[in-house]
Amino acid sequence: MEQLKRVPTFVIAPSRGGLSIRLKELWEYRELLYFLIWRDVKVRYKQTVLGAAWAIFQPLFTMAVFTLFFDRLAKVGSDGLPYPLFSLAALVPWTFFATGLTQSTNSLVGSANLIKKVYFPRGIIPAAAVLAWLVDLGLALLMFFGALAFYEWSPGFALAILPLAVTWICLVAFGTGLWLSALNVEYRDVKFVAPFLVQIWMFVSPVIYPASRVTQALAKRGLPEWLYGLNPMAGVIEAFRYALLGTTACQASFFVAGAVVTALLLLSGIAYFKRMERTFADVV
Repeated sequence: MEQLKRVPTFVIAPSRGGLSIRLKELWEYRELLYFLIWRDVKVRYKQTVLGAAWAIFQPLFTMAVFTLFFDRLAKVGSDGLPYPLFSLAALVPWTFFATGLTQSTNSLVGSANLIKKVYFPRGIIPAAAVLAWLVDLGLALLMFFGALAFYEWSPGFALAILPLAVTWICLVAFGTGLWLSALNVEYRDVKFVAPFLVQIWMFVSPVIYPASRVTQALAKRGLPEWLYGLNPMAGVIEAFRYALLGTTACQASFFVAGAVVTALLLLSGIAYFKRMERTFADVV
């Protein structure tokens, strides 16, 4: 009995403070993050005919539809760029964001058995759900570079900011995913709201139309264009267009506003996720 009393006891408790993050603990569980990412990548296209080619076909076919209806018929404009390139430069990051956010929303509920059995930083699950789609984003970017060669278009030195644009969209998807995944544990209606939210979000972002149409409309009413930048995905898409095509019609304040909102979204998502994390195993 005395030997049993001497056995050390470890108590797992949530960290104090809404924004506290155990970076050392996250680093210790990095192999689990890699495993979850690799698992999602392998399972995604298992028993499919085209496999990872869907990462190319989905934005490519959507671009063809957009070009037919919004360029040829509706004449929405593209700031002087070839509309296929203009729309594809937005569809590549948007497809990553939409799929990553949807999967992240359902990630905690889908990993209920894992959450109930062992301890690990729960934020790894929505992070893996987002990062797993970087493989598809890379394949889509390779396809886009092929489109650039077809149109004989060169983005020039602007291509150097592409890693920053990729980091930005990952932060937006992860910050929003923290909110929705934690809410989905408590309220299962969120999994039905998420696809609708993504659909509405696309129409208020400059995927189909140029951002200049919105900023010019704001200027006519005496409003600053950074108001449109409060939609972080507007800044992300324009950043991708600048990196991939070398052109943008937006001012620096537009991108600064998007970066500030992204930071607030990420910090508030971490705070809410940490607050709800202690009840995940009981509710999920």
